[in-house]
Parts: sequence; C-alpha cells; structure tokens
Amino acid sequence: MNIKRTKQEIKDTIEAYLRKDEYGMYEIPPIRQRPVLLLGSPGIGKTQIMEQISRECGIGLVAYTITHHTRQSAIGLPFISKKQYGGQEFAVTEYTMSEIVAAVYEKMEQTGLSEGILFLDEINCVSETLAPAMLQFLQCKSFGNHKIPQGWIIVAAGNPPEYNKSVREFDVVTMDRVKKIEVEADFEVWKEYAYQQGLHGAVISYLNIRKQNFYQMETTVDGRNFATPRGWEDLSNMIQVYEKLGKKADREVVAQYIQFPKIAKDFANYLELYEKYRTDYQIDEILKGNLDEILLKKVAHASFDERLSVLGLLISRVGEALKASVQMERYLELLFDVLSEYKELTQDAGSKLDGLQLLDNVCNKLKLKYKRVKKAELIGKEEESVYRRSIESLERFRQVLKLEDILEAGIAFVRVKALFEEERDGYEQQQQESLQIVEYVFDFLEGAFGNSQEMVMFITELNSNSYSVSFLEGCECERYYRYNKELLFDEKRKDILARMG
Repeated sequence: MNIKRTKQEIKDTIEAYLRKDEYGMYEIPPIRQRPVLLLGSPGIGKTQIMEQISRECGIGLVAYTITHHTRQSAIGLPFISKKQYGGQEFAVTEYTMSEIVAAVYEKMEQTGLSEGILFLDEINCVSETLAPAMLQFLQCKSFGNHKIPQGWIIVAAGNPPEYNKSVREFDVVTMDRVKKIEVEADFEVWKEYAYQQGLHGAVISYLNIRKQNFYQMETTVDGRNFATPRGWEDLSNMIQVYEKLGKKADREVVAQYIQFPKIAKDFANYLELYEKYRTDYQIDEILKGNLDEILLKKVAHASFDERLSVLGLLISRVGEALKASVQMERYLELLFDVLSEYKELTQDAGSKLDGLQLLDNVCNKLKLKYKRVKKAELIGKEEESVYRRSIESLERFRQVLKLEDILEAGIAFVRVKALFEEERDGYEQQQQESLQIVEYVFDFLEGAFGNSQEMVMFITELNSNSYSVSFLEGCECERYYRYNKELLFDEKRKDILARMG
C-alpha cells in the first residue's frame, strides 16, 4: 500500500473508531479498537503523515520514538503504598503514571482536544526489558496500570527485520490484535507531496528522469547504501537554504543525505547541469515571453536528459508562481471573513465602541484563534502563513485608521474596505501575471517541441501539483484544457488497446 492510501486508511479508521451512537457510546468499543501497525522500510513517510492526519481530522497528536525509552519511563516507577486486606495492613508495590500516558493527558489539558492519536515509532525495536510492556500495550492499550484515555487511537510503526538488526518479531497473539498495514515507497504519490511542500525543482526533475533512484537499498561488504524519500526531502531543504546563502551544494553535501555513492554522484552532476541550463536557456526571459529562435532550435535538438532538465526548470518556476497565487487567495478569504464580522459590528447601533476598538476586537479574536490552533498543532506551515499575513494586514489597517484619526464606525469600515480592495486588486494582478507565465511556457513548448512528449509531461506535472490544479480550475487557460483533454483521450486509447492486446 502506498503512503497516500495508507494515510486515507488511517483517517477512515479514526473516523470509524470515533463514531458514536445516539447514546454517545463508541460504535466500536475501545477494547475492540485495534491499534494500527504500520510496517515498511525506513524513510518513506510513515512518521510524517501522522502530523497531517491529526491536522486534517482536527484531533490531538502525541508522538514518541519508543526506542528512546526504558521500562521505567514507559510503565512508570514503582513505589510502596499501604493497603488493608482482611483487617491487616500490607505494603503493596504500585507504579507512577507512565510518562507516555501522562503526555496524553497533558495534551488534552493544553489543547482542549479530548480525542487524538498516540503514535509510537520503531515499536518493534524496543529493548528486551521493555518488550513485554509493548506487547501488553498493543493488546490492552495500557502501560502498567494506566490505560490510554478513551477517544485516543493508537498507531504504531516499525521497520521490517531486513532494515534493522534490533527488530523483534511479534507473536501471532499480538499480531491478531492489531490492524496491520504494509507501506511501500511510491514515487508518483511522493511527487504530489513534493510539489505541495515546495521541494527544490532539481530534486523533482531529477527523480522524474531517474525514478529508480527515488528509493534504493543495497547491501555491500562495506555496509548499507541507501537513498530514501526522507533523504531527498532533507537534501532539498538544504539546497534551498544554501541558495539563499549563496552557497553551492556539491557532491560532498549531496552524499551527506543520499548515502548511496553512485546516486549521490549522479545527482550532484545533474544539479550542476540544472543550474547551467537555467542560464544557458535564459529561463527568466522565457517566463517574460521573450523567446530566442536559436535557443528554441537548440533545446529541440538537445539530449533527452537536457530537454527534461529545461522542462523541469520551467515546471518549477510555474509551480512557484501558481502556488503564490493560491496562497494569496487563501489569505484574502480569511481576511474577508474577518472583515465581514467587522462590518456587522460597525453596523450595530447599540455598540458603544468606535471603529478602531471594533477592529481591535476582531483582530484580537483572530490572534486567539491562531494561538489556539497553533498550540494544538492543527495547522501546518502554509496555514500558519495565512494567519500571520491576515493579522499583519489587520494591524496595518488599524495604523491607517489611527494615523487618519478615523473613529466613527461606519466611516472606519468604509476606509478598511478600501484597503481590502487594494489587497484584492494586487491579488488579481498577481493572478494575471501567473496565468501569463503559464501562457509563455506554452509558447516556448509549442515553439520548441510542438505537441510532443514534453508537452504531455508538462501537463502531467501540472496535474500532479495541487496548487497548479487549484489555480487552473479557476482560470481560463484554453491550451491547458485542450492539451489536458488530448492527454486523457490518448491515455484512454492506450488503455483500450492494451486490453484488446
């Protein structure tokens, strides 16, 4: 099962486990809610999807790497208490609350979320002394005498024994009490995620050409050589920061993340050419609509890898532009909702507050909401940016009202509305500029390749990027829809021929 299907499967499981009947009782009793056990090779995203799932489901998340724990931290420390049995007092050993169980209760108090996910990574790599407690945990949902609160779903992850010498196999009794999902690496699924996260264009472009290098494991006499999705993402982040610092990610840097010498060398060489093509083919000029006939002929007769590298550069830049437009649209939607509430407040005849105070109220309300969802870890980096940008705009509007000494509520709203309109005008201009970039790339591709495999790849990559799809759904880009229709038709034709053959 690929990571995308795995994510959906866990979300479906959570929805089923948290469903209650008309009496408020869970449809599946907690004792029958099997822990989800993810088994798959390292670095393919098992841990990362848990944050996404908790945000999308609006529930809490407590995560632990269980190999970092001892038996005492997992089940609690022993202490002596006094109890009466048959009229006599006895010393009895009891245990303090497990650090892990306590963390769940702390999360509930901090966020106000009564339901969530307890995620334990590397669960089949625990120490010998902790192994019995882990088996009890999977079977009974408790550490020592302390149970996991109702409404909290257990998800655990582990690697198969071929990837980790410390792996302990669970017996049939334990495996018959879990919901096992085997996870596999899938480049096409990962690519959708990579576009969404804004990974470096060179990484995505390279892996489009060398899909076999996306995930590789090799055992040699010198040890393991490996390249993983996690390695590619971390390398991408470093390349992006290096570019901002004016530094170069050479072969030595690449090898620190892609620990497969042959692949690291190949990508380092590709990265060098990728940067060279950015200048040689005047990518910035193409995006401005300035096409050079000599360069069109040059790229048309270039090697396959070179053509795809140039295409990758263009796809990356188009993706950045369309992502910025979609993010601005989401910012304006949030700002519009806040100002709609501000409008209602300014029209309240019984209000004794002036326009500046009312704007402070809606701004403070948004700040509180932002702090709450951030503390509960229910928003990601992109959503956080939308909140921060909206708050900054409201504070800027406030400064305008203060400087212009506008206090009367009705007049204040009119002025704030005008400021919002300026923001929306900027958005519409950005939309037009982003759409024009797409049109210019179509001009280049048609001039260099015509209706060829490069055009098919361009359309395919646009459709793999959720930001591009979101942008183009709301725009009139005739060539995108035309080529997209032709692509779908061609795929259906090939499918029919394959079935007939």
